[in-house]
Amino acid sequence: MAHEGNQSTGQPGGGIGGALGVVNRYRRALYGFTLRVSALTAVLGCAIVGGGFAAAWDAFGRVRDYADRNIANEDSYVAYADGGLPPLVRVGFVVSLLLLVLGLLVVSVLHTAYAVGDSHAARDGGPLSSREVWRRTRRRFPAALGVNALTGLAVGAVEVAGLVLWSLVDGSKVPGVEPTPLHETATWQYTLVGWVLPIAIGCLGPLLYSRLAVATAETVLERRSPFVALYRSWVLTRRARWRTLGMGALVTVAAVLVFLLARYAAAPLTHPAGLGMLWLSDDNVWITGVLVKILPTAVALLLLPPVVMPLVCAVFARLHGELGAVEERKESTTSAAAV
Repeated sequence: MAHEGNQSTGQPGGGIGGALGVVNRYRRALYGFTLRVSALTAVLGCAIVGGGFAAAWDAFGRVRDYADRNIANEDSYVAYADGGLPPLVRVGFVVSLLLLVLGLLVVSVLHTAYAVGDSHAARDGGPLSSREVWRRTRRRFPAALGVNALTGLAVGAVEVAGLVLWSLVDGSKVPGVEPTPLHETATWQYTLVGWVLPIAIGCLGPLLYSRLAVATAETVLERRSPFVALYRSWVLTRRARWRTLGMGALVTVAAVLVFLLARYAAAPLTHPAGLGMLWLSDDNVWITGVLVKILPTAVALLLLPPVVMPLVCAVFARLHGELGAVEERKESTTSAAAV
């Protein structure tokens, strides 16, 4: 079996410190590669969102015309009524799907690149260029994409199950469990089935992700198929559940903090962006309101690849190297004892 890591001297240190050491050693190659991917992501993301606004332009115009007619006639109206909402929902669905695919591509290519960098540091620690990172990344990118798609489906299914259970309870569709009326104390059935159980199911998502997080490095470095790589990730993390979960929690907290801070910092951009959209749309407040609402989140998401993903990818790549080395030592010890 072809193996690219943990085979000679130059093994990086452990934990987050070791991961950061690899990033620092190859900062020109790895971070230069990350910046190129981030720039391309920003261009494609803006193109997708811009295309969504262009596709929904006429629908937003009809929404404004409907509202203006009702206001002129001094009639009451409901926003997005008169058939105005379905076209916008369809456009929003397509845009969201394309952005999810773009996010999957970005996560897969960066995890692959940092697995390559960590493996290179473990083998010889010689010079490494961005071009070499890309050359070695693209060979295993399809398999890494498959691994991350399967991981996303598995984790997403768990999270959706928790949301579906909560929505069923809240909609009075679970026999024997009724939503708590306003200003009344919740019954124990509603508390258990409507809140405790969905939250518990939702918490299984991060736990599952932590057990599958080294699968990308496994398929890249060991050249395993996506399904085998997921199984191997489960096996490798079995004896280090709490450590894996702890490291995953730390990088997740870092990502959430960066996202919230970036979203807050991007809030002032909504005013000039809103004025620009009002000018382009001839004072259409409906399409302007959507832009103002999504802009801080969009900016925050675009900042995640260059700011947070190097840490996340490097940590899981280093974790795979450490767990693989532990397994190799145990296998060597077992073989020596058998002899």
